[in-house]
Amino acid sequence: MLFLNLFLMNLVFFNSIQAQQFYDKSDCSETTKNPGSRYTCNISYSTCSTFLVYRSNSNFNTISNISRLFRKDTEELLRVNDLPSPSESLKPGTEILIPVICSCKNNFFQVNNFTYMVYERTTLSEIACSVFEGLVKSNTLFESNPSQENYINVGSELVVPLKCACPDSNSKIMYFITYPLIEGDSPSVITKKFGIFSVDLWLANNLEPNLPTIYPNTTILIPLKKFPVINFNNSNYYSPPPAPDFLPTITVKNRINNPKLINLYISVSVVGFFLISTTIIACGWYAKKVLFKRKIENLQSFNTRSSATPVLSPDLLVGVKYYLKSYCLDDLKIATRDFDEENKIGNRVYKGLIDDNIEIMIKQMRFEETRRVIDVHSRINHINIVSLIGVCNGDEDDSYLVFDLPSNGSLRDCLSNKLSSSPRWHRRVQIAFDIATALHYLHNCIFPSYAHMCVNTRNIYLTQNWRAKLTNITINSGAEPTNNEGWVAPEHILYGAVSDKVDIFAFGVVLLEIISGKEDFDGALFKDCIRFLGGGSGSELGGCFEQLKRFIDPNLKDDYRLAEALCLSVLAKACVEDEPLHRPSMDDILKVLVRLV
Repeated sequence: MLFLNLFLMNLVFFNSIQAQQFYDKSDCSETTKNPGSRYTCNISYSTCSTFLVYRSNSNFNTISNISRLFRKDTEELLRVNDLPSPSESLKPGTEILIPVICSCKNNFFQVNNFTYMVYERTTLSEIACSVFEGLVKSNTLFESNPSQENYINVGSELVVPLKCACPDSNSKIMYFITYPLIEGDSPSVITKKFGIFSVDLWLANNLEPNLPTIYPNTTILIPLKKFPVINFNNSNYYSPPPAPDFLPTITVKNRINNPKLINLYISVSVVGFFLISTTIIACGWYAKKVLFKRKIENLQSFNTRSSATPVLSPDLLVGVKYYLKSYCLDDLKIATRDFDEENKIGNRVYKGLIDDNIEIMIKQMRFEETRRVIDVHSRINHINIVSLIGVCNGDEDDSYLVFDLPSNGSLRDCLSNKLSSSPRWHRRVQIAFDIATALHYLHNCIFPSYAHMCVNTRNIYLTQNWRAKLTNITINSGAEPTNNEGWVAPEHILYGAVSDKVDIFAFGVVLLEIISGKEDFDGALFKDCIRFLGGGSGSELGGCFEQLKRFIDPNLKDDYRLAEALCLSVLAKACVEDEPLHRPSMDDILKVLVRLV
């Protein structure tokens, strides 16, 4: 009776506000048009502020990326979702509240003036169901962009009428939250997650009471009377496992009736407790003595240096899972001759000699970035990636990270003949393989995976025996296009896309530099030189092989295999395709290079 009364009260309440919408049970990708495919409205409805729910995924796994997708202020998303950092990787499936302005247009609610720029060739169904996770249906997207064909080209700007709804101004409902459903969502799960009554959910979506059926890849409206909070910690969120009532229960009787035996147990327990306590106290005293001795030794070692030298804050190394040497600023000034311009090898990057003439690379950065860079390097252990060996707390807000420095300098300097000799052909092939191996490791062998976003010949250094090491492993939040010298993937320049496909494009440019010895900042020279690989009129200028010979670095003279050079050129051309989906993966690249080394 109580439930019936509650149901009737809510029914009267919702009918009075005339804010019900229909639930569309058809899949996001279906082209059928049903009640609920879009939420209806009329002129009596005013514009409202509301929210959508979006789940983090492999392409949009940080607040920075998600805010760029929905064109929202990053700080606003952090505040609404109570998250600390825009660049922190979110667990797949993390639900994020997206604040939006919803208004009535042509009798349907939609998010105001929202568009999406396509950065890779795709379909309307992929955009609706994968990129926007069903917050818009495929048929709605097609109706809003009638001039578009099924396959959408890169650079196209689409009108995206994201689904939203506003409650009647006279109702007590503040928000209708658009919630995309996935496997495992049920009315009971949703009501507990948002702290609402089941009957409210049924009535808001015109669902059948008692046993409503909802499906993945659809959306549902969540009626809320206050600011939304997603409750993941509700004790009833997961049903407890069933009790094993089929197991027989056996009453256990107390068999200790002898008072002497009880006294013996008590005596043994007291003695045992005393012995254990004595052992713990002795161990603690010994540990304290050892730590005190080490502290004295550390103080003595620091006293040998300048007393004015700032000492690295111990807070910086909290959570570091491997050993880093702590340098003082005077050490680095001596190593670089007070950061002399002659020792500068990049933007805020210097080379130097330290600890018995060991060559090092010193990178200056903001103090708050240092911990994050250390965290990235703590997950990396690869022979073709430079190692982080030390850290120094500098002046004011600056810190310094110390890396090992391969002795033969950067690949760019070697190819430009700034050093004693240019690498021979077999060494160049090995260098290409080494860098491909390092990128494959970053893309596939660490968690979370890492896109370098700054691969170029100036960030590749060569050891004494001409093995390549990748440098400049820093933090890429994806908020802005990375400052990458040279010819860069078009989707990164246009949309700030951060992905392994950007690294593969950059690797293709590195291959072209390895083959030709040239450096091309806008790609015009390389595009013109490798045009013959596509066939056509290039054969009139002396044939494919003759043009390839003219493209190869003249410093090699005849020290190369023409078939290998052609293979690398074709591979490079595939890597620098404008369409990201047309580029090979690092797996494909390694399968080619492993046959050449």
